[in-house]
Amino acid sequence: MFKVKSSSVRTVACLSFVTALSMSSNLAHAETPTTLNNSDTYKAIQLDPLTTQAQNVTSVSQLSDVRPTDWAFTALQSLVERYGCIAGYPDSTYRGKQATSRYEFAAGLNACLDKINEIISAGLADKVSKEDLATLQKLQEEFAAELATLRGRVDALDAKTAKLEAQQFSTTTKLTGEVIFSATAGSGGPNDARSNITLGNRTRLVLNTSFTGKDALRTRLETGNNLAAASGSTSLAGLLGTNSVRIGPGAAVTDNSFALSLLDYKFPVFDNKVTLYVAPISFPDEFFTVLSPVASNGQGSISRFGRFDPLMRIAGTSSLFAFDWKVTDQFKIQAGYGASNTAAPSPGGQGGLFGGSTIALVQLLFKPTENLDASITYANTYHQGNSLSTGLVSTESISAAGVTSLRANSIGGNLAWKITPKISFHTWGTWIFADSVNNTASTTFTSWIAGLTFNDLFSEGSAASILFGQPIKRSSVGGLASLGTSNGRAIDSTPYHLELFYRYRVSKNISITPGIFWVFNPEGASGNPTATVGVIRTTFTF
Repeated sequence: MFKVKSSSVRTVACLSFVTALSMSSNLAHAETPTTLNNSDTYKAIQLDPLTTQAQNVTSVSQLSDVRPTDWAFTALQSLVERYGCIAGYPDSTYRGKQATSRYEFAAGLNACLDKINEIISAGLADKVSKEDLATLQKLQEEFAAELATLRGRVDALDAKTAKLEAQQFSTTTKLTGEVIFSATAGSGGPNDARSNITLGNRTRLVLNTSFTGKDALRTRLETGNNLAAASGSTSLAGLLGTNSVRIGPGAAVTDNSFALSLLDYKFPVFDNKVTLYVAPISFPDEFFTVLSPVASNGQGSISRFGRFDPLMRIAGTSSLFAFDWKVTDQFKIQAGYGASNTAAPSPGGQGGLFGGSTIALVQLLFKPTENLDASITYANTYHQGNSLSTGLVSTESISAAGVTSLRANSIGGNLAWKITPKISFHTWGTWIFADSVNNTASTTFTSWIAGLTFNDLFSEGSAASILFGQPIKRSSVGGLASLGTSNGRAIDSTPYHLELFYRYRVSKNISITPGIFWVFNPEGASGNPTATVGVIRTTFTF
């Protein structure tokens, strides 16, 4: 006799089998049992999506919807207590009134046959009544065709499973990936330049590993050539003269060579209420909760600025140690410490965990209602060099002579409101108070954004967003610092960012996102021409 696992088919629904046994034992009552469905198609019953296995039943009292007054109660009780070949759904129900097909019945019959074979093999044949054996023999003959079909399907499934197990490179690791093509063009900016239409790419391959089912080790390899997303003299930012024109899908490298861009491990402790995070290569947004529906650089905002709060980029962190404490369902605390050059053993304050640029960050998250999320974030950072290292603007330094390093205290607030199931609003605001370490110069930087996102617009899975905000701006200065200049023009105004994009979902794994954004008064100088950037991004996920 072949074997069928009770969790793989609806053995929990073989009420007709119960009927057959109960009839042979004179246990049937006045009510009419469920009629067998003569369907030629096997229909597997889906269990609760949160679980994958049926519930083992050792007593009929464990089935919440079976009562002593039910017509098949005695038969169920007999099958459970004598043979143990009845299982329940994960929610402790039996659902005996559901119709069943002949194939489902055959699967249930086979489960009981297996159990009785086990009893006989164990030398306990006296535990099985002759009447039950006779009934089982008749049922086995009646359902011979269905049992043979099931055997063929199970054998085929076993063969496929064996093939998959033989071909997979790891039983603990799954490979996922994302490939982005982006056609980009820009004009204006402090240099009042015009770029060529470029075709950039970025590829990410992620090895997702779990050793316990609750922990997660991520190893991400990345390559690309997307100079429209990079800073530097040869990039779009260098051509137009401002980092505020950088697009979203950046890459760890821009010469199409692979690099390790993420290596982190998180695991739960204290009954899963706290998650610890250790990452030799990471950034705050990889662990800390980002309250933005457009945060993904493959599916969200087309600009680097539009994705999320600048505090998640400050200090250029490359290593991070953090924890997430779920205090209640409505309140969570996240905190961490990061350093930019942890692998460097150089003495003299240039590397290691505490010798380079560092960040200490705390975030409080609130969920007052089901459709509203908010957070308050504080960060204390030390920067080796005169730059906040966000890569969002070119004027993120203190404009004063002699500044070789700075320390900053930053506060950010985020809010995400799901107005309707398909319309969401989000906003954030950031204040960065930076002070020179070696003189009395100081500068306050500010930035904010607000956005509306329309989900399932025109087609399911598609979305459109409109974003408007202020890139990082030197709002005020103190001591030796001044507001400074951008490309020789005085910083005398407020920069603004306006962005429109539409993500069209071609299929489950492919999306196309055309979009455009403008930066008015880039770098805060009214004399700088408006920068315009157009993007057509195609994203493949697998």
